[in-house]
Amino acid sequence: MAETRDQRLLALLRQDARMSVTELAKALHVSRSTVQNRIARLEASGVIRGYSVVLGSDYLEGQVAAHVSIKVKQKLTSRTNSELERISHVVQLFAVSGEYDLIAVVQARTLEELSNALDTIGNLEGVERTNSAVVLETRFRR
Repeated sequence: MAETRDQRLLALLRQDARMSVTELAKALHVSRSTVQNRIARLEASGVIRGYSVVLGSDYLEGQVAAHVSIKVKQKLTSRTNSELERISHVVQLFAVSGEYDLIAVVQARTLEELSNALDTIGNLEGVERTNSAVVLETRFRR
């Protein structure tokens, strides 16, 4: 499979990771076995690390979210990252440059639940300070 086919395969899987191998083969104009072998190679090489659920807009509209900038004590960075990963409300975590070290995207069903999650983050050992911005409206999502 040519490199551009790999990119097209990955694009199709990003759109719908549940597409059948038959559908993928038709879209790429190759055999099913070619697609199966290529997916296996992409998984084995670490290009594809896993598959995830993409939540629907109806579900997400009922959620509240915040972007939390986090300043971390440098000696506790990996411990803090591990602790943040254990908090189910933290759906994304980015290492960033600038005044803060991390930005966490936090989602919850209610403002009270969001507030509790923000308190949990602020109380983690290694967290020096946080700055939260509650999302009021999503203008678009890609």
